[in-house]
Amino acid sequence: MDTLLLKTSAEDIELAASFIKEGGVVGMPTETVYGLAANALDEEAVKRIFEAKGRPSDNPLIVHIADFDDIEKFSLVSKVPSVARLLAEKFWPAPLTIIMPKSENVPSITTGGLSTVAVRLPADINARRLIKASGCPLAAPSANISGSPSPTTAMHVYNDMKGKIPAIVDGGECKVGLESTVVSIEDEVVTVLRPGGVTVEDLKAVYDKVEVADAVLNKLKEGETALSPGMKYKHYSPKARVCLVRGSDKAFRDFVNKQNAEATVALCYKEDEAFINIPKISMGSKADLEAQAHNLFASLRMVDELEGIKTAFVRCPSQEGLGMAVLNRLIRAAGFEVIDLD
Repeated sequence: MDTLLLKTSAEDIELAASFIKEGGVVGMPTETVYGLAANALDEEAVKRIFEAKGRPSDNPLIVHIADFDDIEKFSLVSKVPSVARLLAEKFWPAPLTIIMPKSENVPSITTGGLSTVAVRLPADINARRLIKASGCPLAAPSANISGSPSPTTAMHVYNDMKGKIPAIVDGGECKVGLESTVVSIEDEVVTVLRPGGVTVEDLKAVYDKVEVADAVLNKLKEGETALSPGMKYKHYSPKARVCLVRGSDKAFRDFVNKQNAEATVALCYKEDEAFINIPKISMGSKADLEAQAHNLFASLRMVDELEGIKTAFVRCPSQEGLGMAVLNRLIRAAGFEVIDLD
């Protein structure tokens, strides 16, 4: 099929919504990454998401809404826990996904067979316009081939999905650049399953019982169920091998400078560039975690645009604030391969 690149005019939003109403899949801008959107309550439409991405069917999807009242309007959950309501009031619209008990109205394929459903109210105005125009909640995982770096521009989506979906709404470059924070709630404890633009520190500022799941920075244990997207499989990876390197500024620079310059690239900080003699891609300043998050996926995609590159050695970021989200994505892109120089 032809894939249309649409703008955000009222006419183009309505055209994109018409494809969704017909059971189709559309590339949707959000503040996090671009999503591959379809009617979350239409089993056949959701199947088309999995087909376009090549995504494993046991990987749950996030359901996007335009207003808090959509939860009740579309009968998405069997109950809104009081803590979930508190978080929604404090943060939504935001890059925050809240897992709640699902209703029978949500098909099992949307939730990866789980008894819960992940719900998000995006901050991006064009995402909400598309949801409203479609008249339904939208399941929208990242709009890339499964396992590859997530898309933060419409052209990233076009390069991965050309001929697979009817349209992409071009809402410009994504502001955050990383997928949303995902939290679950059990016994009034909020557990971060995937870190994102709403940080652990942000959550703790409004609620005192916040924990971080072990699987955020480690592999799932044998037999452990993936309760959130991005937990179970290798993700976010270019075709080239990705390896995280943990160490001081000098140790990292010395290490990468010893590598084969024809087959290796360094993903580094802006401050490293003058000291590195092999091909390099800056992710932003060492202290600017927002820039690192914003640039991460575009940087990983750039790796495969460089001829002959077999390995990307990446600086290991801070675990504080937004750094935890950057590290979470990088450690999965690397398949948990880390070189510790200290």
